[in-house]
Parts: sequence; structure tokens; C-alpha cells
Amino acid sequence: MRRLIVEEPVTRAAPWALRLAWFSLAVVALALLLVRDPRAETDAALAVLGSGVGLAALAVLLALAAFVRIWREGARGLGVAVGGLVLAALVLAYPAYMAVRGVMLPPLTDVATDIENPPAFSRSRAAWEARGWRMPRDSGPAARALQREAYPQIAPLTLDLGPDEAFALAMKAAQNRKWQVVESYKPGGRVGNGRIEAVVRSRLLGLPYDVTVRLHPRADGTRIDVRSATRFGDRDFGQNADHIRAYLDEIGNLALAVK
Repeated sequence: MRRLIVEEPVTRAAPWALRLAWFSLAVVALALLLVRDPRAETDAALAVLGSGVGLAALAVLLALAAFVRIWREGARGLGVAVGGLVLAALVLAYPAYMAVRGVMLPPLTDVATDIENPPAFSRSRAAWEARGWRMPRDSGPAARALQREAYPQIAPLTLDLGPDEAFALAMKAAQNRKWQVVESYKPGGRVGNGRIEAVVRSRLLGLPYDVTVRLHPRADGTRIDVRSATRFGDRDFGQNADHIRAYLDEIGNLALAVK
């Protein structure tokens, strides 16, 4: 008698999930390189990044479809499906984290320590060029109210130091934070206020954020105000507040070391 050989069904979704996961990883890696390249168009790089994230999400759906067929029909391809799911999940981990932050935090693009009179961004040619010939838009009353509610701890820092000493610490803190300082002026002169204009880039994506620092001499020391604005998108996912907190903490630590 001949022995009948029954072949187990093989799910096609599993290998496609793995292929798409690898492809999404390559697309995201390319997008990260483009975002960090000053010669590349940031909007185009973000579009490529979004495509990579979309491919990873599709890989997850295919892996889940493969699991369903494996469970119902006993099809082969479990290991391949798991590999595709894990790889796609790694690609989606950071976007998912930022999405959660975006839902939990208000849709702000501009955060300042002085809500009523935020530091003004420089209009010099050097500052315009560093910002890609853009001027951050001023926040309206509604956005200022959202910031007050979401970030009550974002406030000016007053140092019991003279303006020159405070300016030196502010510049040192900017260097320690790896800021790209565009221009800087010591306190004094007709206006009296000092200024530091800089561009800050996020750690992973390298997206640019425009920052200006105002140093105002006072009888009891020097008041430091900081304003940070996102350049792309309709929300900052908490990045502007993070930049301000980290910078002021850096100045505070430097001031403690001086005493």
C-alpha cells in the first residue's frame, strides 16, 4: 500500500510580515540619516519616516493574520511570524511612545518660562538663516493657558550672580547641552538684556528646535528666561519643555559648582 503524505499548509502572511518588517527597518534607518543631513529636506525625510512606520504597522497586521491561520489550521511559519512581529514592534516602539506622549500632553509648539512676555527670537540674518528662514509663530492666549496648566514648573531662573557671571554660565550650559549657538550678546548696552540664540536637535531624530535665552540684570542677581519652539508639526510631544528643564538644570548645577 502507498503511504499518503499530507502536507501541512504554509501561511504566506508570515514570510511577508518578516520581509516588510526588514524593509520598514531599512526605510526608517534611511529616514534617520536624511533627517540628520542638513542638506536634505526635513519635510521629505519625515515623509519617508512615516512610510517606514506604516510598513512596520502593516507587518504587524500580517504577523497577526499568520497567527490566526496557524491557530486555526495548524499552518507552518510560526517562527517566521514571530520574527516579523518582534522586528516590527522594535521599529514601532519609539513612535508608539511618542504617540502616547502626544495624547497625554497638550498640542503646543512653543514653550517659554515667561508666558506673559516671552523672549523674542532674533531677527538677525544669522538667526534667520539658522532657522531655515522661518520665524516661530507666537502662541495665543489659549496656548499660553494650556502651557500654564501642563507645565506649572516651567518658570524663570534667578541667579544671585552678576550679569557677566550669569552669562558665562548660560553659555557654558548651552555648550554642555550640545546646542548650536547662532549668536550671543552679553547683558549691557542700551537694552540691558543679554541674549543667546541657538538651535537644539532632538537626540534620536535630530529634528531642529529653535531656542532663545534672555538674561535680564536685576538688583538681586540675573533673571534667565528661555523659550523653545518646534520647527515642524503641530505639536512638540513635550520636547520644548524638556529642552528648557534640562538647560535650566544644567545652569543650576554649574552655579552650585561655582559657589
